[in-house]
Amino acid sequence: MFRKVLVANRGEIAVRVMRACEELNIGTVAVYSEADKDSGHVRYADEAYNVGPARAADSYLDHEAVIEAARKADADAIHPGYGFLAENAEFARKVEETEGITWVGPSGDAMEALGEKTKARTIMQDADVPIVPGTTDPVTDPEQIKEFGEEHGYPIAIKAEGGGGGRGMKVVWDESEVEDQFESAQREGEAYFDNASVYLERYLEQPRHIEVQIVADQHGNVRHLGERDCSLQRRHQKVIEEGPSAALSDELREKIGEAARRGVAAADYTNAGTVEFLVEEDPGREAGELLGPDANFYFLEVNTRIQVEHTVTEEITGIDIVKRQLEIAAGEELDFAQEDVDIDGHAIEFRINAENAANDFAPATGGTLETYDPPGGIGVRMDDALRQGDELVTDYDSMIAKLVVWGEDRDECIERSLRALREYDIEGIPTIIPFHRLMLTDEEFVASTHTTKYLDEELDETRIEEAQEQWGGDTGDGASEEDEEAVEREFTVEVNGKRFEVELEEHGAPAIPAGDIDAGGAQASRPEPAGGSSSDEAEIAGDGETVDAEMQGTILDVEVEIGDEVAAGDVLVVLEAMKMENDIVASQGGEVTQIAVEEGESVDMGDTLVVLE
Repeated sequence: MFRKVLVANRGEIAVRVMRACEELNIGTVAVYSEADKDSGHVRYADEAYNVGPARAADSYLDHEAVIEAARKADADAIHPGYGFLAENAEFARKVEETEGITWVGPSGDAMEALGEKTKARTIMQDADVPIVPGTTDPVTDPEQIKEFGEEHGYPIAIKAEGGGGGRGMKVVWDESEVEDQFESAQREGEAYFDNASVYLERYLEQPRHIEVQIVADQHGNVRHLGERDCSLQRRHQKVIEEGPSAALSDELREKIGEAARRGVAAADYTNAGTVEFLVEEDPGREAGELLGPDANFYFLEVNTRIQVEHTVTEEITGIDIVKRQLEIAAGEELDFAQEDVDIDGHAIEFRINAENAANDFAPATGGTLETYDPPGGIGVRMDDALRQGDELVTDYDSMIAKLVVWGEDRDECIERSLRALREYDIEGIPTIIPFHRLMLTDEEFVASTHTTKYLDEELDETRIEEAQEQWGGDTGDGASEEDEEAVEREFTVEVNGKRFEVELEEHGAPAIPAGDIDAGGAQASRPEPAGGSSSDEAEIAGDGETVDAEMQGTILDVEVEIGDEVAAGDVLVVLEAMKMENDIVASQGGEVTQIAVEEGESVDMGDTLVVLE
């Protein structure tokens, strides 16, 4: 087994991996960006190394910085968690080629074969796994999309090769949208996954999202650990996951599970992974009825990593999947047969996102956890990295914690979940806890007749607003005046990249200028402004209408030039925030007289982007 594992991630998943390491008596190493210098995963680890500024591309996604941190720490393995570099085959190969360091995950070759969706579709098709009609080669021209539409009809999903979770996916409802959506999918693929290649699939309008957890060792053993139902989604992002699915008959779940095993075995895959399927819902199905063995199901994709919702499977099987990942990477053989996998009870995971569900799930723009009191008791599990008093880091994903609840059956699990959510006390930032409480009393969800489109197309939004008003609590998004007057002289001092802490706090004292400490080559690291934006703001001339950033993020594209005439509703700038593309549009017509930003620049909420006369 390994001596020391570097976890190339942040937040709750980094702490989750470190806890598994602790139980196996393995030392832990954290990496962190400037924005995360005070984050929970840094506190938890045995050692911590700074890998760059807030921008993920310059820190958590920097291959050489992460590997160099592992060398400095003398770590003998790297676990990527999920997101960031977890499905990056190039990075996996670099780790595999680094002497003395083991990659905890599938091989780079297997990751490439199953991580790139067109290759995965070919493998699954050859293994007799049903696939949605689509392309097995990348699409390079809009005309190919139009030809696909003529053959298979609309709507069509354009998907980024390296994408997942709805990121890098655009839906084309008719031919007039082909060019714009094609370019947008390519742009998201390049921005999020460093891969602009896209492919096509027939877009299923009323599916359920069912996924199967897989573990496979280096000795040819492949096991599935049952399925999870992830059908409750908003904008293709999962918010509640559960297992086993309350919609599947035993015959159908066995067919799906065996298809997943068959496909993974054909890909020569090792370590943990998830095979995702779309199952066609029966529109007339009522509560208590199950989808039978003749229901259509189609392969969607393979996630070549641990999943956010792996906790659901752990709770109903008693198998620690992260420990299994480490053991498999160390060359150990799985010690259980497929028939040994028992599903016990029911589990539901609630993603605790720092968002206001009543405001179209808008991410919080800042704030401090003035109160943080998570629930407990029998059947309640918290995966988090938070502490009361922590400031919210908004540079990355909006998920700050996960609440996982187990019950002997689904009814008990729902009742226990309601109790746990009532106990969960967070003040200082908005969260979607009120939304979760609403869903546990929602007729469609309780009956498990909802599909992936339910939240976006069917749920009455006024019900979310009422839930937020009733159970929303304190949703402040910034520090109090008293906090702002206090000067915290807390430094992260680095020697050779390794973290050391110097803490000092004074009230009423002037701030210490950045860069004032330099002792023997040690430099106090100072965070940039949020998102890594420059303090040199563009000077805004004239008295025209300014179009400002509605949230902190990164400029993906500037759609206009100075002198352009635009109409109300025209897209001016494409802004990436919380891993989602946001079109910034003109509220009225006019002439573009000034452009204050450029592609790749980070901006804060309220920054001027464009001036219109």
